[in-house]
Amino acid sequence: MKNKTSFPSQEGEARPSRCPDNSAFKQQKLPAWKPQLNIATVLSSFFLSGAFCLSVGICLILAANSVREIQIDYSDKCSDCSKLRENSSNWNKECHCSINFTLKEDILGDVFMYYGLQNFYQNHRRYVISRSDAQLLGRDVNIQKSYCTPFTTYQNGTPMAPCGAIANSIFNDTIDLFYNLKTSAIQVPLLKTGNSWWTDKNVKFRNPKSNNLSSAFAGTARPPYWQKPVYMLDEEDEKNNGYINDDLIVWMRVSAFATFRNLYRRVQRIRQFADGLPAGNYTFRISYSI
Repeated sequence: MKNKTSFPSQEGEARPSRCPDNSAFKQQKLPAWKPQLNIATVLSSFFLSGAFCLSVGICLILAANSVREIQIDYSDKCSDCSKLRENSSNWNKECHCSINFTLKEDILGDVFMYYGLQNFYQNHRRYVISRSDAQLLGRDVNIQKSYCTPFTTYQNGTPMAPCGAIANSIFNDTIDLFYNLKTSAIQVPLLKTGNSWWTDKNVKFRNPKSNNLSSAFAGTARPPYWQKPVYMLDEEDEKNNGYINDDLIVWMRVSAFATFRNLYRRVQRIRQFADGLPAGNYTFRISYSI
């Protein structure tokens, strides 16, 4: 004997709420292309994909090999300045050093100058969050409630602008490049703007609204290890000052690795440097700060 269970359906009975409509789209009955795979089509698609990837790889390798790169480590050559900074009481004393080098061939095209740091762990969890995005947008916020601690306010209650460990540890060496001729040295013109992302410059960083920049930051103080306030980062260009300073913006984009480099300057292609850097003798003059 077999037991049977039936579910009678009555005419006019309401359908369950989760049951999809009886349409071609919701019942997946729309016409579809079903490729008939065989050895010829599969192998041809693999070979075409491989040829495309190979051509792209060759182009990338050729482009990478065409880039000329010169690395100059001035840590040891500026050792006197480094020893001076070992005493924390000398953090604000000026120290200068120079490094000579020679370009045997012209570097044509756009020339970019980077600074690199080693064993600087920007990816530490407390360092990464030590900032106030609302403050960097020019808003009047209570940074005591932010993650900037302990770089929020001084003992007298004056708030830091910008606050946080990231801003306080900004790379602040000043690097100038000179082209040495037989009788004189020509300073290579370097561009301080245009080195940050458009979204950072126009969306993520804003200055407080005020008649002038100094009054906008009235009532605030520079971070402890800065030598000048934020509204004096670039005294020559007001559009590159305050929170929208390119050097500050580039530094605030933290690196995922302990060894990294950031874009510092671009060579302005004018006069003798219209085509790039000509071969010859050069000098880096560095104002050592960290």
